[in-house]
Amino acid sequence: MKELNIDKVRCALFDLDGVVFDTESQYSIFWGGEARRYRPDVPGLEYKIKGMPLTEIFETYFSSFRNEWEEITKRLNEFEAGMKYEYIAGFETFIAELRKCGVKTAVVTSSNRAKMESVKSQRPELTTLFDAILTAEDFTKGKPDPDCYLMGMARFGCTREETLVFEDSVNGLRSGRASGAFVVGLATTNPHEIVAQYSDMVVDDFLSLSPIQFT
Repeated sequence: MKELNIDKVRCALFDLDGVVFDTESQYSIFWGGEARRYRPDVPGLEYKIKGMPLTEIFETYFSSFRNEWEEITKRLNEFEAGMKYEYIAGFETFIAELRKCGVKTAVVTSSNRAKMESVKSQRPELTTLFDAILTAEDFTKGKPDPDCYLMGMARFGCTREETLVFEDSVNGLRSGRASGAFVVGLATTNPHEIVAQYSDMVVDDFLSLSPIQFT
């Protein structure tokens, strides 16, 4: 487990689903339905794809159904427009206190800009909680590649030793770990024992966290 130098933290990078918002169970319903429709031969597909950009989900699991990609995307957009975006417990207080300490914050998500527009329509205050929002269109490689988190660090001119990554999915946790940042894993999507394999710290939510631990 990596040790954290609490005097050095300058930026904090947050995944979106399962970290900022309690939405992963909703996505499991959607992708579970698509899996039963197209890929009943892949048990648990709705869990395997967590943290992956839509383009990679299609290429990896739906490559034989290219003619259906547009229709699946349409159903996904409609589903996301009706989703509920409830914050993970303690998130709003934690990030506000973190920013008061001078820490730069960013969303680093595999979701696309269309999804972010749906999110902001329900949660317009989101843009006031973060200094930057990076989506799938900003990266050349998706999670578990570290490209997205390295780009987040570069946005603020931070080194890996100065960076916190908050993640929940295995793909996202692997991405954070590969970036060299200090990884805080949230056990919102996977059990503690799985999250712990890829994290430097494991928490259930933000209620048990204080910026004093990191700044």
